Amino acid sequence: MDGFNLELSDHPESLEQLLVDCTDTLKYGVKTGHPRFFNQLSSGLDVVGLAGEWLTATANTNMFTYEIAPVFTVMETILLKKMYEIIGWGETEADGIFAPGGSISNLYGILVAHYKHYPEIKRQGMTALPCIVLFVSEQGHYSVKKAAAILGIGTDNVIEVKCDERGRMIPAELEKNILEAKRKGQTPFCVVATAGSTVFGAFDPLHAIADICETHRLWMHVDAAWGGGLLLSRNYSSKLSGIERANSVTWNPHKLMGVPLQCSAILIREKGLLEACNQMRAGYLFQPDKLYNVDFDTGDKTIQCGRHVDVFKLWLMWKAKGTCGFEAQIDRYMELAKYFYKVLKKKDNFKLVFDAEPEFTNVCFWYFPPRLKHIPKGCERDQELQKIAPKIKAQMIEEGTAMISYQPCGDKVNFFRMVFSNPATRRADVDYLIDEIERLGKDL
Repeated sequence: MDGFNLELSDHPESLEQLLVDCTDTLKYGVKTGHPRFFNQLSSGLDVVGLAGEWLTATANTNMFTYEIAPVFTVMETILLKKMYEIIGWGETEADGIFAPGGSISNLYGILVAHYKHYPEIKRQGMTALPCIVLFVSEQGHYSVKKAAAILGIGTDNVIEVKCDERGRMIPAELEKNILEAKRKGQTPFCVVATAGSTVFGAFDPLHAIADICETHRLWMHVDAAWGGGLLLSRNYSSKLSGIERANSVTWNPHKLMGVPLQCSAILIREKGLLEACNQMRAGYLFQPDKLYNVDFDTGDKTIQCGRHVDVFKLWLMWKAKGTCGFEAQIDRYMELAKYFYKVLKKKDNFKLVFDAEPEFTNVCFWYFPPRLKHIPKGCERDQELQKIAPKIKAQMIEEGTAMISYQPCGDKVNFFRMVFSNPATRRADVDYLIDEIERLGKDL
């Protein structure tokens, strides 16, 4: 960051210098709104969402009471109701809250699950409980283990369930793991299903998982942080069939729907649980004798006190696009993923991790430099292939041309993971990325 001084001084700097600092901050930062930023599940820049973020900052208020955020708390109620209806909870008086990201929303889901089973935990802590365990697919998000660590459940008590070749939880394996845990004297209480896994974009079979949860009386949480947006598409919402049977759902509009970070919702099918679980009745905030109906105060539902207004930008974007606008945007991402897949399938120096069409906008693939094509499949080739994606990505970053993620997974050495969630991306950007990988990789 040549010439950009990040150190803080005791004396104020001029407005001119502050403007230079702002320019440099954007200059040296990563342009996540750029059409060739494919690195994360959240990308793009929606100008209406940006305007919503500016207005939110201008209002500079807190979501804990209707008293100081009357418009925003009502907006949140309306947005959450819309999301319940889309999930399929239209007949239910459900509940929810906007939280600081999908990891915290997943934390809420597990927190409410163990409160529902063991309400005494709120007063007595984990010592009052048996050895409780929860289940998640081996392709599930790492935030599930993190939540178990935070809540005192322990990461050893998160049982990872085997997946099929496409990364979907195998229901028979889940059933087997539950019975095995019971034989060991452990007490299952929750299953976390994934709707749109981070790496492969896989959707767990929700109906089959719901059947198992009902049989064993377990809480079913669906982590749809990434895949939840597909519910807005008539063409693709069937991928989440069964989500209406979940007890709780995580859904991140800041991913597939393109809302500026952060915007994540935790949705609970049973009203009252969030508040019962988290309520502390702080007398200086939640007085019962206010001039309005105190049911509008949301602060006692949350684990936070101060809570950022994340709803206005989503509300404004929904006004600007309508549900149909979101649907068209999401359908286009799916078409781009299919286009990318078809182009790669025809190229000799690229190999797809899965031969079948992508389930979601995630497309996973390897690039083979010419020299590797003559090495037979095996350990030696894998050792060389493992180094290729990191080297290509490093060169992309140094040249500033594109950004794409890579990772190993199980017995698969480093492969690229392409994701589409940026409304600015066009087919030309996809073609550019392929050419760029070939340009940077051909001599490796």
